[in-house]
Amino acid sequence: MKPSSGQVEIKFRELLEIIARLRGPGGCPWDRSQKKEDVGAYLIEEAYEVLEALDGTSPDELKEELGDLLFQILFLARLAEEAEEFDLGDVLKAACEKMIRRHPHVFGDATVESAEEVRVNWERIKRELENKDTKRPAIFAGIPRSLSTLAKAQRMTARASKVGFDWKDATGVLKKMEEELAEFKAAMAAGNRRRMKEEAGDLLFTAVNLCRFAPVDAEVALRGSLRKFSRRFLHIERELAARGKTPADSSLGEMDGLWNQTKDRSRKKPPQRKRGSVRKMDGQS
Repeated sequence: MKPSSGQVEIKFRELLEIIARLRGPGGCPWDRSQKKEDVGAYLIEEAYEVLEALDGTSPDELKEELGDLLFQILFLARLAEEAEEFDLGDVLKAACEKMIRRHPHVFGDATVESAEEVRVNWERIKRELENKDTKRPAIFAGIPRSLSTLAKAQRMTARASKVGFDWKDATGVLKKMEEELAEFKAAMAAGNRRRMKEEAGDLLFTAVNLCRFAPVDAEVALRGSLRKFSRRFLHIERELAARGKTPADSSLGEMDGLWNQTKDRSRKKPPQRKRGSVRKMDGQS
């Protein structure tokens, strides 16, 4: 049964009271010692855990991670209130005003025919009414500086594509990948660390472009590969432990055999339906 709005408000106030008590006299020494920059680090960590939960299939896990993220947001608002900068009411007011202002086709007289028109209006309102990102190239305005490098690269190249600065198709990107890989190999052969760093960056940047053409979210794809790597290495550790060994005292050939074993098993399993990640409108912030 869905909770009523009154029940939601009660729980929201309860969470605010918990934070106030943690920060108050006689509260938690650790919570009382936290500064904005401390909470900022936890905020990013919790946001990534929400993203991982979105890639999974457990509603309970997503519910828990959303709660953790909400706690950090409310904790930051509490710190600002204590510093007499603003309070939670100001945060909510600003959010309401921004969403109403940026959706004139819903709350005003504007009309739109597609999601693309909504995006264009969103960016125009940010530039003309809110004067956002006036010190950055206009084409990249609104792309959060706090985005991961992969996500930022994909956002930036998508923006450049919208004004025609792009390959015609994935074939061109694949050729560029081969070119960048050859340049990286040449830098390695020469032992030139500066060039290797530069060419490695170009190679990764081109790989992100290839993901965009697929289309595949580079960030989500890499997280999936990391989970797969972790899962397969866990299999190696467990199999070696059953033999009374650890990876440190095992040969590469032995570990490689176990790696291939878990690869074969995963290929035989039927594909699982995975929830897609919720993506924000390009440049939304």
